[in-house]
Amino acid sequence: MKEIRDKQKITEEDLKDLGPEMPNEDGAKTQLLWSMITDFIQTYKNTISGRYDHRRAMSSNENRFELSGGARIKMNFYNLYQEFEGYRACTEYNDMHV
Repeated sequence: MKEIRDKQKITEEDLKDLGPEMPNEDGAKTQLLWSMITDFIQTYKNTISGRYDHRRAMSSNENRFELSGGARIKMNFYNLYQEFEGYRACTEYNDMHV
């Protein structure tokens, strides 16, 4: 009985992860599809910009403190070009040099 309850609990959690049940009406199906697309786009934007995304973090087995996506790219650029911080390539030029 314990094994059956454990399997039932795991199955219920899997169903919860899959999201809401597929609606029967066409309008509700369209709304669900748009909602899923919007969620995907927001998750994609968050990944590229390096923002924290609770849903992605909960479904991922990655280290919570490890950078990903845009945050990792941004960190690499900062590290690579750190020595040029404050450097202005055109300080010696003005409008007369054009």
